[in-house]
Amino acid sequence: MQTIAFQSPEEVLAMLGQRLRALRDNRGMTQQEVADRAGISARSLRTLENGDGSNLATLVRVLKALDATHGLDALVPEPSVSPMQLLRQRRG
Repeated sequence: MQTIAFQSPEEVLAMLGQRLRALRDNRGMTQQEVADRAGISARSLRTLENGDGSNLATLVRVLKALDATHGLDALVPEPSVSPMQLLRQRRG
């Protein structure tokens, strides 16, 4: 399997969709059940699971419905302040 760094955006979306589908299946939930819990349409969930694109709000809603938000911090880690940046700010 390729690392994400070498995959196209389309490949990454397809992989995320497959993982969401597998997570839903592992939870024993139907698409309609997840869609209802997430407050989205079943069609929106199908689109997301098919890797056809979606928006961040839909992704977050689905992750919350699946009780799987624990990975969001890794997705976009909170930036830390570098010591060099602090030094530059003090000099400026």
